[in-house]
Amino acid sequence: MAKNNPLIKPYLKWAGGKRQLLPEIKKCLPGNIQRYTYYEPFIGAGAVFFELQPQRAVINDFNSQLMLTYMVIKEDVETLIKLLKEHKNKKNKEYFYEIRNLDRNTVKFNNLTNTEKAARLIFLNKTCFNGLYRVNSQGLFNVPYGKYKNPAVCEEIVLRQISHYLNAHKIDIFNNDFEDVIATADKNSFIYFDPPYHSPDKTNFTGYQADGFGEEDQERLRSAIIKMTGRGVKCLLSNADTAYIRALYGYDFFDIVSVQAKRHINADSSGRGNVQEVLIKNWKD
Repeated sequence: MAKNNPLIKPYLKWAGGKRQLLPEIKKCLPGNIQRYTYYEPFIGAGAVFFELQPQRAVINDFNSQLMLTYMVIKEDVETLIKLLKEHKNKKNKEYFYEIRNLDRNTVKFNNLTNTEKAARLIFLNKTCFNGLYRVNSQGLFNVPYGKYKNPAVCEEIVLRQISHYLNAHKIDIFNNDFEDVIATADKNSFIYFDPPYHSPDKTNFTGYQADGFGEEDQERLRSAIIKMTGRGVKCLLSNADTAYIRALYGYDFFDIVSVQAKRHINADSSGRGNVQEVLIKNWKD
């Protein structure tokens, strides 16, 4: 297998990102991972996806603005880089709020091109407080300005390398519900699920979407994984290490591994620092 390109890496900060847990996650992957079609229905910043660099993949997230950035990097990376450079040159607190508030005017926001919307999200992500992506109940981005001396607003080389990778391989990009995206998976597929974590005390960050991801969604996800298990699809899930999650996956065919992660991005400071998480497999080695 060819060595992966180290310049292909996450281009966004994202709550719950998996870069530091990659060694533990890779231990739980099936052997010869490149022979599978890789599915990631909650892609986020894509740390696992970019680490593995599969030749065939289906990536998805319910966050439409996030998935727009992936599509634009694939289809219009040079214009995106140009716009990000313009944002970087104008960067200050007043300009940040001017760009952030574009979604308060529906007509103005809808008149933006897809590339302008993608550049806006990347710029806000790199310059907002704590690199947090959060929307309010109306779906409006509401994170305040972050005081960074020199944020990496435009990682030109990284963006071009990602664009080349997305175009050189069979990578399908979607913005759908997770159940719809995995419908095509079969025994030659591997699915990595990294949903918004279960948070009984609301300290884990789940504000990616206005309607959140509650326990009904966690149960719907569990049912989908059981369905995939019956179809012979290997699945790996990341989630919070809570009694609820352990009970939800309390079946003999699930293998639950406890891991410790350090979280820097969270809506509540008590949710940062060292936290216990689980990796759940639906097959036994």
